[in-house]
Amino acid sequence: MDPLHAASIACLGAASLCWLLAVVTREYSWVDRLWSILPPAYVAWFASQSQGEDCRLTTMTILAGLWGARLTYNFARKGGYAPGGEDYRWIELRRRLPPPVFAVFNLVFIAFVQNVLLLLLALPAWVAASPSAAPWGPLDTLATLVFLVLLAGETIADQQQWRFQCAKRARGQAYGPKFLTQGLFRYSRHPNFFCEVSMWWTFYLFSVASGAGWLNVAIAGPLLLTALFHGSTAFTEQLTRAKYPTYADYQRTTSRLVPWFPRR
Repeated sequence: MDPLHAASIACLGAASLCWLLAVVTREYSWVDRLWSILPPAYVAWFASQSQGEDCRLTTMTILAGLWGARLTYNFARKGGYAPGGEDYRWIELRRRLPPPVFAVFNLVFIAFVQNVLLLLLALPAWVAASPSAAPWGPLDTLATLVFLVLLAGETIADQQQWRFQCAKRARGQAYGPKFLTQGLFRYSRHPNFFCEVSMWWTFYLFSVASGAGWLNVAIAGPLLLTALFHGSTAFTEQLTRAKYPTYADYQRTTSRLVPWFPRR
C-alpha cells in the first residue's frame, strides 16, 4: 500500500474517532488532544517507508518530534488532557450556534477538516521520501536552522504567557493587568501563533529542497493552517475585546502576528 494511502486511512479513522467521542462526551477538543501527536507520527511513518538512510527525512522526523513534544507539554500543563479541558472557543460557538448547525460544524470542521490538516502538514515528508529526491543542500540547512529558531521563539512566548497567567490567578482576576503586553507580546499580539504558522512554512521548504519545486502538493498544509489561524485569531481577539475593552488599545499599538516595533 502506498504510504500516503495508509496515512489517509489513519486520518479518516482519527477523524471518525474524534467525531464519535465528541458526540458521546459532549466535549469538542478531541482533535486538539491529537494536534501535537499526529503530525510527528505521520512524518515518522513517511520517513520509515523510504529506502535506506536519508539525512533529510531523519532531520524532518526529529524536528517534528521536537515540535510535538514541546506542544504536548504546553497543552498538558494547561489542563488540555484533563476531563473537561475543552477549548473555551468551542464553548462560545455552541452558545452562539443553533444545535443542528453546531452538529454539522463539529462533523465537518472540528473532526474532519482539522484532521485532514494534520495530515497535510506532514506532506513535505511524503514528498521528500521520493526515490528521486535531491540530496541534502543549502535550503535544507536553512530550513533546519529557521525551524529551530521559530521553535525557540514559540517556547519563549508560551512560557511568558504561562507565567503571566499563573501570576494572574495568584493575585486574583480583579488586580493587575488583564492580558500580557510585555516580552515578545510587546512586538506581536500573538508571537506564538506567528512562530507556529512560520514553522510549518519552513517545514514545507524541505519538499522544495527535495526537488519538487516551489509549487508542489505539500504547500496545501501551510496554506490551510494560515487560513485557520487567521480565522481563529480574529475570533479569539473578538472574545478578548468583549471581556477586556482596553484590549482595543493594545490592538492599535501592537502588530497582530508579525513581530514589529509597537506604535505610539
